[in-house]
Amino acid sequence: MKLLQAKLAQSRLTAQGQISVPAEVRRRLGVGPGSVLEWEEQGGQVVVRKAGQHSSADVHEALFGGTDTAAASPDVKEGIRKYMRKRHARS
Repeated sequence: MKLLQAKLAQSRLTAQGQISVPAEVRRRLGVGPGSVLEWEEQGGQVVVRKAGQHSSADVHEALFGGTDTAAASPDVKEGIRKYMRKRHARS
Protein backbone atom coordinates (compact mmCIF):
# COMPACT_ATOMS: atom_id res chain seq x y z
CA MET A 1 0.00 0.00 0.00
CA LYS A 2 1.48 3.34 -1.05
CA LEU A 3 0.97 6.27 1.31
CA LEU A 4 0.08 9.62 -0.18
CA GLN A 5 2.14 12.56 0.99
CA ALA A 6 0.46 15.92 1.40
CA LYS A 7 2.21 18.81 -0.33
CA LEU A 8 3.84 21.04 2.27
CA ALA A 9 4.33 24.08 0.05
CA GLN A 10 5.66 25.14 -3.31
CA SER A 11 7.97 27.85 -4.64
CA ARG A 12 8.52 29.49 -8.00
CA LEU A 13 12.01 29.65 -9.51
CA THR A 14 13.09 33.11 -10.71
CA ALA A 15 15.01 33.79 -13.91
CA GLN A 16 18.13 34.18 -11.71
CA GLY A 17 17.67 30.64 -10.31
CA GLN A 18 16.45 31.81 -6.89
CA ILE A 19 13.52 30.59 -4.82
CA SER A 20 11.72 31.84 -1.74
CA VAL A 21 11.44 29.34 1.08
CA PRO A 22 7.79 29.28 2.19
CA ALA A 23 7.06 30.36 5.77
CA GLU A 24 5.84 26.90 6.81
CA VAL A 25 9.07 25.29 5.57
CA ARG A 26 11.20 27.95 7.32
CA ARG A 27 9.28 27.34 10.54
CA ARG A 28 9.67 23.56 10.35
CA LEU A 29 13.39 23.79 9.57
CA GLY A 30 13.96 26.51 12.16
CA VAL A 31 15.70 28.80 9.67
CA GLY A 32 15.72 32.54 9.12
CA PRO A 33 17.78 35.23 7.41
CA GLY A 34 21.40 34.13 7.08
CA SER A 35 20.67 30.43 7.61
CA VAL A 36 22.42 27.97 5.32
CA LEU A 37 20.46 25.21 3.60
CA GLU A 38 21.98 22.06 2.13
CA TRP A 39 20.63 20.30 -0.96
CA GLU A 40 21.29 16.59 -1.40
CA GLU A 41 20.09 14.00 -3.87
CA GLN A 42 18.78 10.82 -2.27
CA GLY A 43 17.23 8.07 -4.35
CA GLY A 44 16.15 10.32 -7.20
CA GLN A 45 14.74 13.02 -4.92
CA VAL A 46 16.30 16.25 -3.69
CA VAL A 47 16.34 16.73 0.07
CA VAL A 48 16.74 20.20 1.59
CA ARG A 49 17.83 20.56 5.19
CA LYS A 50 19.31 23.10 7.53
CA ALA A 51 23.11 22.91 7.38
CA GLY A 52 24.57 20.94 10.25
CA GLN A 53 21.60 18.60 10.51
CA HIS A 54 23.41 15.30 9.92
CA SER A 55 22.77 11.90 11.37
CA SER A 56 25.55 9.92 13.00
CA ALA A 57 25.51 7.68 9.92
CA ASP A 58 26.15 10.75 7.71
CA VAL A 59 29.10 11.75 9.89
CA HIS A 60 30.49 8.20 9.93
CA GLU A 61 30.30 7.90 6.14
CA ALA A 62 31.95 11.29 5.64
CA LEU A 63 34.79 10.39 7.99
CA PHE A 64 35.41 6.78 7.11
CA GLY A 65 33.66 6.19 3.77
CA GLY A 66 31.22 3.39 3.14
CA THR A 67 28.90 1.99 5.76
CA ASP A 68 30.94 -0.97 7.00
CA THR A 69 31.47 -0.05 10.65
CA ALA A 70 33.69 -3.10 11.28
CA ALA A 71 36.27 -1.81 8.77
CA ALA A 72 36.23 1.76 10.08
CA SER A 73 39.24 3.20 11.86
CA PRO A 74 38.53 3.75 15.55
CA ASP A 75 40.59 6.97 15.46
CA VAL A 76 38.03 9.72 14.85
CA LYS A 77 40.66 12.47 14.68
CA GLU A 78 42.51 10.61 11.91
CA GLY A 79 39.23 10.12 10.06
CA ILE A 80 38.53 13.85 10.27
CA ARG A 81 42.06 14.67 9.01
CA LYS A 82 41.65 12.35 6.02
CA TYR A 83 38.25 13.79 5.19
CA MET A 84 39.47 17.39 5.40
CA ARG A 85 42.53 16.64 3.25
CA LYS A 86 40.34 15.00 0.62
CA ARG A 87 37.70 17.72 0.70
CA HIS A 88 40.17 20.61 0.50
CA ALA A 89 42.72 19.03 -1.83
CA ARG A 90 43.83 21.29 -4.64
CA SER A 91 42.93 20.04 -8.09
